[in-house]
Amino acid sequence: MNGYDADVVVIGGGAAGLNGALMLVRSRRQVIVVDAGEPRNAPAHGVHGLLGREGMPPAELLAAGRSEVQGYGGAVVQDRVTSLRRDDASALVVTLRGGRVLRARRVLIATGLVDVLPPIPGMADLWGVDVLHCPYCHGWEVRDTAIGVLATGPASPHHGLLFRQLSDDIVYFTNGMSLPADLAEQFAALDVTVVDGVVTALDTRDGRLTGVRLDDGSLVARTALAVATTLQARVDFARDIGLVPVEHSMGVGHHIPAGPTGQTDTAGVWVAGNVTDLMAQVGASAAQGALAGAHINADLVAEDARRAVQARAAVS
Repeated sequence: MNGYDADVVVIGGGAAGLNGALMLVRSRRQVIVVDAGEPRNAPAHGVHGLLGREGMPPAELLAAGRSEVQGYGGAVVQDRVTSLRRDDASALVVTLRGGRVLRARRVLIATGLVDVLPPIPGMADLWGVDVLHCPYCHGWEVRDTAIGVLATGPASPHHGLLFRQLSDDIVYFTNGMSLPADLAEQFAALDVTVVDGVVTALDTRDGRLTGVRLDDGSLVARTALAVATTLQARVDFARDIGLVPVEHSMGVGHHIPAGPTGQTDTAGVWVAGNVTDLMAQVGASAAQGALAGAHINADLVAEDARRAVQARAAVS
């Protein structure tokens, strides 16, 4: 391939990366997917809101995706990317932790994000079990139960309204944050109980949530707790090429901005999924990967055509 290991290296083997890779390999592009094997939804029991795959275990969905990509000739490498740069020949150079170096014409970054949890004892152990973040991903499973909503930022009151749709028993923990008067009025009208004070720990029994403990020593019984985490795009490896996360306009974390097709301001680099769209669920992430893959292929087609014209002119 004229010194290239692949037309496209896809960094990240989740729904966005694999769907992008699938579009590319079906267009006869040589693709290498590098997957660190740390999907964000690993603690979840099933994928939800994805037509035709409702409730499928995340690992099963990704295994099927890898098989489909490989079935069309794509390669999937289990490793972690440590750096992304451009060499003197303008190739995109992807270095892996295991020492392998890949040269590509284009790169699709679909490494997702990390949920940064509040440093409250007991919370990390219950993440993805009884500590939840998304009413659309987990809400049905905790419907009609005793749900708590922990205030962590500006999106938390909206979180409370969304979970109120799923249960009549909602407690909103202000956690030392103020609640705007209009939202307090809405909570009162919807019978959402507002509890002031700072949350200091989560009580558990047999690995399940039993209550939320406050700084005054009181305990509020709850069996589920909704937490709006801080969302951080996983792209530390891309700083050398100029891709640095910026704060999201909604104040929920940091992401890589991109155009509607996933193209970044860095030539030859696209992004898809949670690395750019912090709120995207599996279906939306997969769709973004497919769109990015199609546009990467179109970009390569245009480049190949230009080179063919130049080569023909040189011969003439």
